[in-house]
Amino acid sequence: MKIGFIGLGNMGAPMARNLAEAGHEVTGYDMAEVQVPGVGLAHTSAAAAEGAEVVITMLPNGEILRAVAAQILPVMTSGAVHLDCSTVDVDSARAVAELAHSHGVQAMDAPVSGGTGGADAGTLTFMAGGAVEAFAKVAPLFEIMGQKAVHCGGSGNGQAAKICNNMILGVTMVATCEAFALADKLGLDRQAMFDVVSTSSGYSWSMNAYCPAPGVGPQSPADNGYQPGFAAALMLKDLRLSQLAAASAGAETPMGAAAEELYTAFVEEEGQGAKDFSAMLPRFTERNG
Repeated sequence: MKIGFIGLGNMGAPMARNLAEAGHEVTGYDMAEVQVPGVGLAHTSAAAAEGAEVVITMLPNGEILRAVAAQILPVMTSGAVHLDCSTVDVDSARAVAELAHSHGVQAMDAPVSGGTGGADAGTLTFMAGGAVEAFAKVAPLFEIMGQKAVHCGGSGNGQAAKICNNMILGVTMVATCEAFALADKLGLDRQAMFDVVSTSSGYSWSMNAYCPAPGVGPQSPADNGYQPGFAAALMLKDLRLSQLAAASAGAETPMGAAAEELYTAFVEEEGQGAKDFSAMLPRFTERNG
C-alpha cells in the first residue's frame, strides 16, 4: 500500500519503520526533524496524505488530531482510510470520523496498547472503532504493527475501549500499591503477600504481571528503579480522558475519579510523571495514614 504516516515520535517512528520494512511505500511527516529508516519524508501533513490509500496518525491529543484532520482529509483520495492510532477523547474521535465521511474518506480510531517496546517489536494491541469495511482494509497493517486487533464497533469505540481498560489499570495499580504498603506496616512479607494474592481472589494484571514491589513476581519496572514501561504522566492523561468520557456520558466512576486525583498529585504536585505508574508503591510506603 501507499501509506502516509503523521506523527513520527517514540511510538510512530517504529510503527512506520515496520510498515516500510514489510514492503509498503511509507511517506511520513513530523514537526520535529526525524529520520526513519525506509520512510520518505514530506514537508507538510497534507503532502504526506495526498494520494495515500491509508493515512495513519499518531498524535498527542484530540485538539491536535482535529487540526491535522482538517489539513489532511480534504486532500485524501475518496475511499481511502484515515487510521488514527492516537489516544484521545471519544468526542474528538467521533468528530474526526464525521469530518472524514463528509470528504468521502473512511475513518477508524485504533489506539494501541503495548508501549514503545511493543511498537518497536511489532507486538502492539489495537482497539479499533469504525466500519467493518475499513477494518478489513487496514487489517494487514495491524498484523505488521501488532499481534492483535479487536474491532470494537462504530467510530469512537476504539477510544472507549482503551479508556475503560486504562481506567481499570489505574485503579487496580493504586489498590495493589495500597495493599503492599498496608502489608508492610502489618509485618507481612512481600513475597508471602504476592504468593497469596497472585493465586487468590486479589489476582490482577497489576499484581501478577506488573508487580509494583521490587524483587517480587515477574520482572517489572519496579526492578529497574521504576524506569517506565508506562509513565505516570501517561496514566494521568488516560485517567483524565476516562473522566471526560464519564462526564460526557453521564456515567458515575468514583474509583476512576479517585485514581485520577492520586495520579494528579503524584505527577503535578510531586513531580513524578517521568517514573513508571507503578511507582505509586514507594509513595504510599513513605507516608503514614
